[in-house]
Amino acid sequence: MNWISNYVRPRINSLFSRREVPENLWIKCPECGQMLFHRELEQNLHVCTACEHHMAISPRDRFQALFDGGIFVDVDVPAPVADPLHFKDQKRYPDRLKAAQKSTTEKEAMLVAEGEIGRTPIVAAAQDFSFMGGSMGMYVGNAIIAAAERAVALKRPLVLFSAAGGARMQEGILSLMQMPRTTVAVDMVKEAGLPYIVVLTHPTTGGVTASYAMLGDVQIAEPNALICFAGPRVIEQTIREKLPEGFQRAEYLLDHGMLDRVTHRKNLKDELVTILRILLGQTPAVRGDLPAPEAPAPELVEEQPAKEARKE
Repeated sequence: MNWISNYVRPRINSLFSRREVPENLWIKCPECGQMLFHRELEQNLHVCTACEHHMAISPRDRFQALFDGGIFVDVDVPAPVADPLHFKDQKRYPDRLKAAQKSTTEKEAMLVAEGEIGRTPIVAAAQDFSFMGGSMGMYVGNAIIAAAERAVALKRPLVLFSAAGGARMQEGILSLMQMPRTTVAVDMVKEAGLPYIVVLTHPTTGGVTASYAMLGDVQIAEPNALICFAGPRVIEQTIREKLPEGFQRAEYLLDHGMLDRVTHRKNLKDELVTILRILLGQTPAVRGDLPAPEAPAPELVEEQPAKEARKE
């Protein structure tokens, strides 16, 4: 009986049991509720094919779609002091960092890279909202400074993609000090006569909005991105009034002069290339290469002088 229950029955069950379907094959759009196949969503740059809602995208996936051929090189960022305040809430700060690193497979909340878009060399930095809400800590400050120094050294424009819930509370005043540090880094790029373009993605809030995210020569936002310092719920509770429809969203800010453009993610690369080449005083980008001319066949080359001789 033990042999039947311990070996035969599990063997039969394994042959006829239903195969489990991985949970990550289908992703539900948070805006319209449409179920989207993960490969189709990746091909559409994580934009819902039903309602055009722009979902979160990791910096590495964004760079693979942005840079020519998906080729880019990571820029090294100096590591700051770990847990300078020995902060602990429900978890220790180092434990939160390890959990975020494991889930995102990235070191921190910002990735810096260099490469070409439309054959235009740039340095790019992008925040990862899935890493502790993209919060601005000392590493993020170091990353922006490293990106600015690299841009100045290579004489390249700096493009920054912001996505953050604000300053990182686990670093206290040290996180707030990144606001003046990053502002000085942006000024360094501008003093070198290089363009600084900011692409604001959902959400960009708090001290990030109050510093480097709003200092671009050109301010671009993705559709329906929340861009603010204090959130709409806090403002409503403070002033005790109903806010306008779409308040603090990208389209609302564009209408009120805080943004220059609101651009769909699939059109963002072409728009960045156009703007950067205008600011750099370069000719329009080459959209594609013509095939090389084919060499004439040897027999045709020999027949040509003979025909000319007959004419004479």
